[in-house]
Amino acid sequence: MTFQKKINAYAKLVATHGVNATRGKYVCISCPLCAAGFGRMVAENCYRLGAADVIMNYYDEQFSKIRYTWASKEVIGDIPFWQAERRNLYARQGCCNISIIADDPEIFTGVDSDKLMTAAIASKKAFKEFYDIMDQGGVRWTVVAYPNEKWAEKIFPALKGEKAIAALWDNIFTTVRIGGGDAEENWEQHDSVLKERAEKLNAYAFDSLHYTNSLGTDLWVYLPENHIWYGGSEFDRDGVRYFPNMPTEEIFTMPHKDKTEGIVYSAMPLVYQGAIIDRFHLTFQKGKVVSYGAETGEAVLKRLLDTDDGSKMLGEVALIPISSPISDLGILFYETLFDENASCHLALGECYPNTIRGGEKMTEEELAAHGGNKSVNHVDFMIGTADMSIDGTKPDGTVIPVFRNGNFVF
Repeated sequence: MTFQKKINAYAKLVATHGVNATRGKYVCISCPLCAAGFGRMVAENCYRLGAADVIMNYYDEQFSKIRYTWASKEVIGDIPFWQAERRNLYARQGCCNISIIADDPEIFTGVDSDKLMTAAIASKKAFKEFYDIMDQGGVRWTVVAYPNEKWAEKIFPALKGEKAIAALWDNIFTTVRIGGGDAEENWEQHDSVLKERAEKLNAYAFDSLHYTNSLGTDLWVYLPENHIWYGGSEFDRDGVRYFPNMPTEEIFTMPHKDKTEGIVYSAMPLVYQGAIIDRFHLTFQKGKVVSYGAETGEAVLKRLLDTDDGSKMLGEVALIPISSPISDLGILFYETLFDENASCHLALGECYPNTIRGGEKMTEEELAAHGGNKSVNHVDFMIGTADMSIDGTKPDGTVIPVFRNGNFVF
């Protein structure tokens, strides 16, 4: 396939499988300036599928850095009503939401950390209605990637400019299964594999998972009763199917926020708010991080953990075999969308309510009582290694091997 055919297939895939744009729906697209042309291609595909309208929201991360540098913390923390209402309004109408990311992994290095934290908290508060509706299945959403020069050169330091971008495009196309046969058919087959594994995990109904590897990880993650494992596509509350992330390789569920015990070591760097945290470890007691350390970015890790109480507890546990298309590339993407799909990971912060039976209909208090975590953050960090073992313990005490040497046993 030529590059043009691949990018055409990619734009179509985002519309048909990513959010599955359907007749009469509004589609909101968040698009960086460098990806404007691709954003227009996605928008046209959504219109062809019958979208009532497409609302394009362009952003410029370089300007964002200027704003964080010069604007006061008070201004940054004050999101005007009209901005919040605009996004919340489309969520009320059951919009589809597409996020195109093309970020420089180190764009916010040196920016005042208090301003970044203030912005994150203000955003979660202002757009709470949007996120609540999304958690309840009222918004179909997807996150996809587009190369930018700084990001590409970070991944491929021996290449510059267009050569680095071309290399990143090749790898993005591989991860979203474009270039080898029909892309939409490839995704249907992939979805079937993920669904089969999720069904097996749901049948086991594990009480806990025990992680060990040579880095020193020795962690017990307990799961709430009636948790649900998901993988691949999901369904909105009208029963319409979509893929929240493209690419995706994970099978994930909710951990009990109060019952994680032990120590876990990172397997890959974490990019958080434009800064890198690397070679870090977290120690948990009664579900909460009680100590931590990092060779790189420890102050950034502290900022993450101190955002709110929920940022010290887990909201997601995800299983990904070390032998997977993204991992097999042998590339560190410095972008969670990709790196989380190359390695088993956990997430600090907010849980997904739908990963426990009836969770999307629970109040915040009810969800918390069942073990669901609440936070302004949801930050995935990678822990999977080629020698990782995971054992699942059933409620009756039976121990079932889940992972050996970094891969599923079943």
